[in-house]
Amino acid sequence: MTQQRATSSTAAIETRELQKVYRGRAVVDGLTLTVQPGEVFGFLGPNGAGKSTTVKMLLGLVHPSGGEVRVLGGHPSDPGVRSRLGFLPEQFRFQTWMTAEEFLRFHGRLAGLRADELRVRIPQVLETVGLGGRGTESLGGYSKGMLQRAGLAGAILARPQLVFLDEPTSALDPIGRVEVREIIEGLRAQGVAVFLNSHLLSEVEQVCDRVAFVKAGRVLRQGSMRELMGDVLPVGVRVDRLTPPLLEALARIGEVRHTDTQNPEHTDIELWVQRREDVPALADAVHAQGARLYALTPRQPDLETMFLELMEGTPETVAPRKEAAHV
Repeated sequence: MTQQRATSSTAAIETRELQKVYRGRAVVDGLTLTVQPGEVFGFLGPNGAGKSTTVKMLLGLVHPSGGEVRVLGGHPSDPGVRSRLGFLPEQFRFQTWMTAEEFLRFHGRLAGLRADELRVRIPQVLETVGLGGRGTESLGGYSKGMLQRAGLAGAILARPQLVFLDEPTSALDPIGRVEVREIIEGLRAQGVAVFLNSHLLSEVEQVCDRVAFVKAGRVLRQGSMRELMGDVLPVGVRVDRLTPPLLEALARIGEVRHTDTQNPEHTDIELWVQRREDVPALADAVHAQGARLYALTPRQPDLETMFLELMEGTPETVAPRKEAAHV
């Protein structure tokens, strides 16, 4: 993915050993992240991983118990920093008695925009999120997907330098998801950093420059897809039977990640090989061991595979730390 970044050397987000303790339990535990200007960063993890608490600390809504956090070069509680942030929470409470234009005008004034700026800006953002011509309608009559679009309009209204999006496509149809991806890509092209939290891993994979996997308040891994997977190529192999000699022969070519022997008619095996050139050797090994090959399927590494590997392969909880002084 081609990435267009702002020239500023100041990180959009930088945390060092960030921690939040509630009642003796560390829900965020030593979290270290860096997000650059103009970067779309995916923040991924299961429910209860500390994602929402992390976002609240980055927005200055929750005080950390320890560690360091800087947002756009300053502290997130600084009003000057907050004025340059946009935020779309997952469960946004709309003033449903307002029209979309009234809603945006209200939040725009709270963000410090002048009335003349809003007269120009509000029609622009409504058009951007696919609500052009619908601004005079009451939010109470909007569908869930339309409300999601209105919330996104509010998040980008004040031309922020850093936007936090929490499940921005959860209520949208496939066309709406494509449109949101285009909006995110447009923000990146303008040098705006986007911090994206989503359970739709296929969406994250298409739009994010880098991702971090978090569990129990700790980052397990972070980086680009290439950095996370290296040159590994997952390959699915289906054979009529899996004998110990065949398993040993396959293991000499690649890493056997999974075997499924539930079907009495065939066995599915997943291997990770280092090079595409290794794939024919898998077929040769199957035939050399006298087994029948039903399928040999190389596939591109994906976020879902990495997510499941990491979440299933690490402990569910971590030892709590003692409460630290607020910073």
